[in-house]
Amino acid sequence: MIMHKKYLSLLIFTLALSAESSQLNTQMTNPLMELIVHKTPTCGCCKMWVNHMENNGFAINTQDHQSLLKIKDNLKIEPQFRSCHTAVSSEGYFFEGHIPGKYVSKFLKESNPKAIGLSVPGMPLGSPGMEVEGRFTPYDVLIHFRDGTTKVYAEVRE
Repeated sequence: MIMHKKYLSLLIFTLALSAESSQLNTQMTNPLMELIVHKTPTCGCCKMWVNHMENNGFAINTQDHQSLLKIKDNLKIEPQFRSCHTAVSSEGYFFEGHIPGKYVSKFLKESNPKAIGLSVPGMPLGSPGMEVEGRFTPYDVLIHFRDGTTKVYAEVRE
């Protein structure tokens, strides 16, 4: 009976260790993507976008500012492409506005050596953080390049 209890204890310990090791391996192969989100302290849609990104596997560090103009200017985000918040990855890419998390993830996993970021200009209804009673406005996610050009990265139509 004593031998049986020792064997059972060893088996439980081994299974627990194996589960912990498996969880560590998953975290190492799928590390959280980190973003710093620059926003104003009172913007509700920015907070909702941050929640959307956290729910999509991002680690978010928010920084509140009274004005985001200098940040947007320094990142070379032209006024026609701006929105209410600006996220920046550890690699220095910007993510301007209400971009769905899946496109940020996709962009960060790809090689875009001439790109500087993505944007969703304005605040389209139905985009993450801008959900309003089932209303939706089709919009594009734009990719921005170092030479100042942009093109459509993704079309969001539903």
